[in-house]
Amino acid sequence: MREDEVLAEFHAAEALIDGHFILSSGLHSPRYLQCARVLMNGARAERLARALAARLLPEIRESIDAVVSPAMGGVIIGHEMGRALGVSAMFVERPGGVFHFRRGFLLTAGARVLMVEDVVTTGLSSREAIKAIEEAGGSVIGAASLVDRSGGTVDLGVPYTALIRLDVPTYAADDLPPELAATPGVKPGSRAS
Repeated sequence: MREDEVLAEFHAAEALIDGHFILSSGLHSPRYLQCARVLMNGARAERLARALAARLLPEIRESIDAVVSPAMGGVIIGHEMGRALGVSAMFVERPGGVFHFRRGFLLTAGARVLMVEDVVTTGLSSREAIKAIEEAGGSVIGAASLVDRSGGTVDLGVPYTALIRLDVPTYAADDLPPELAATPGVKPGSRAS
């Protein structure tokens, strides 16, 4: 899938939104990707997951025992990636502020895991999910996301693949450009910051 085709999927779902957004990282942005909207259509979610799976390095793709994603944003794409790769998909949750497995999800010791997110900006949620996977006995051999918003700078400590990279500026709360400072920010993400 080409970049313009991926963007067409986001635009068709009205999932790429302009405004003033406060991301789960605490950074502010003039654009927001609402991946839940792009993934609410099963056929579209399947297309995007298959395209992302095809981008994985062959040695990673062929070694995956399970897919694990962080809740909430990663649940749908994680499930679709598990289906595309023919492996089980699970998710970690943080009801007490720290990611861990619940709902009877278990990894076998040494299971080779692909950690999958919807969007990566700073990599904080991804690194927290990777830590939870490792603490549960899994071995994270790669990470993937639909969108890399890090500007290509994120380091997750494992090979990382994104379906598309969007270079949308982000700003600290005390360094907003005038056009963002003039409008109140909204928190569309899943993490209370």
